[in-house]
Amino acid sequence: MMKSLVLSIVTVTLISFRLSAQRVDNFQLEDVLTGNTFTLTEHNDARGVVLIFTSLNCPFSKLYEERIVNLHNEFANQGFVFAMINPHVKVEEGESAADMKQRASERNISFPFLADGDQVVTRQLGITKLPEVVLVTPSPTGYSIAYRGAIDNNPQVAANANLKYLENALNAIANRRNPSPTSSRPVGCNVRLIGL
Repeated sequence: MMKSLVLSIVTVTLISFRLSAQRVDNFQLEDVLTGNTFTLTEHNDARGVVLIFTSLNCPFSKLYEERIVNLHNEFANQGFVFAMINPHVKVEEGESAADMKQRASERNISFPFLADGDQVVTRQLGITKLPEVVLVTPSPTGYSIAYRGAIDNNPQVAANANLKYLENALNAIANRRNPSPTSSRPVGCNVRLIGL
């Protein structure tokens, strides 16, 4: 009896930890394209918020820019909000707000491009690679992570990607299902954390 009670408590604790680990706190970052502040709480009515951590210098990030724009064009009218987040704004040369604006213009990026120069959100979400995606969904109790990881399984050639993780996750949510898988291993450039 005591053994099963302890086991039940441990199971509930682990489930609670897993659920709390998947929660996302609200944040505020500047959209360098508009000068406006982007927050999660302003998107409570969205089906999901797609946060793509990227940088201008990372070759992997460059390879995915067209795919990200195409996904935005396909899913924005289904209630999904897209935002790219650059954690290298204050870290590397060629990663300024002006550089971000120029890249957005060249690549037809018409959705928020956020500067996380202090890397608050990058650290909060434990981002280690660029590009890395975190898809969060709103609920009455806050935001939680529905999917995190790679965009697809072929950084080099978009046409050869046969596992389109982000697209599949967006389709699942659009059809009121939970994404499967809920995570994948991102491949790309390492995030250069400041102060380390």
